[in-house]
Formats: sequence, C-alpha cells, structure tokens
Amino acid sequence: QVQLVESGPGLVKPSQTLSLTCTVSGGSITTAHDFWSWLRQPPGKRREWMGAIAWSGDTYYNPSLESRLTVSRDTSKNQFTLQLTSFGPEDSAVYYCARGSDLEEIRVGFHRDWGQGTQVAVSS
Repeated sequence: QVQLVESGPGLVKPSQTLSLTCTVSGGSITTAHDFWSWLRQPPGKRREWMGAIAWSGDTYYNPSLESRLTVSRDTSKNQFTLQLTSFGPEDSAVYYCARGSDLEEIRVGFHRDWGQGTQVAVSS
C-alpha cells in the first residue's frame, strides 16, 4: 500500500516561495510508469492539477502555473517536492500530493493514491 504524506509551512508571506515535500512509503517514486503529482483546492473552488514528475524524472506542468512552478525529486529519500514562487492570496489552498499511472488521467485529476492534504495560506 503506497502512502503519501505532505509536509511544509502552513503560512507563506506574500511574494515568497512555497516549498512542499511529499514523502512516499510502500513504493518507489522511480517505479516504471508512475506519475507523482501536486494538486490544490482553494476554498470554494474545484481541485486543480498543478504538475507532476514521472518515474523517469520528466516533469509536466499546468500551463497556467508553469512560469511559477517547479516539481523535483530526491530519489535517495523517496520524496518529491513543489516550489511555487510569488505566492499570493490566490494560492491559498489545501495542497495534495498523489500518485497516478496515466499522464492524461492525472491532468484531469484521476489518481490512485492520495496524501491527506496540507493547508497553506498567505500570511499578512
């Protein structure tokens, strides 16, 4: 059973960079044909797929976030990370990491395993 756990700050100052880490257990992030995603859900809005890193190390991004988003990984720790620059009020959301097995499916939000989510808000 693959488990994913998000970690990172609950508050981010305006214009700063958000960094989140997803720690994976029960499976390897280099397992063939797996995709490891970041998604978010702002209050009152639909969940949005942000980007992903594949088992191969290739990265894929939502075009609306591509200029501000970097997804990377540390295979020695079995972790993957999100960095979102220029954080603002519109970025306040619950952030999720998740595992999927098809690139087109993950782009529309279909994943096999999910983290519990972590709330991130902009601080005043």
